[in-house]
Amino acid sequence: MIPARFAPALVGLILSGLMSCIVTLVASVKTLGLSDQVISAWLQAWFFGWPIAFCVVLVAGPMVRGLVVKWVKPSPLE
Repeated sequence: MIPARFAPALVGLILSGLMSCIVTLVASVKTLGLSDQVISAWLQAWFFGWPIAFCVVLVAGPMVRGLVVKWVKPSPLE
């Protein structure tokens, strides 16, 4: 098991991987169509973009959470 203190980074890793996978696939298919080259181009784009997306999630995540706390009205039970 992974220690709980790593949970935010693990969420960021999985979420950034999933999102970058989907976005690069859509962009690759849009650019190349359903050709023989699309899988290779997509994997290259994904492996290039995933570390960037992960870093952005780690840096922007806390700022976004802070904005959401300011924008969301607490429920009456809190």
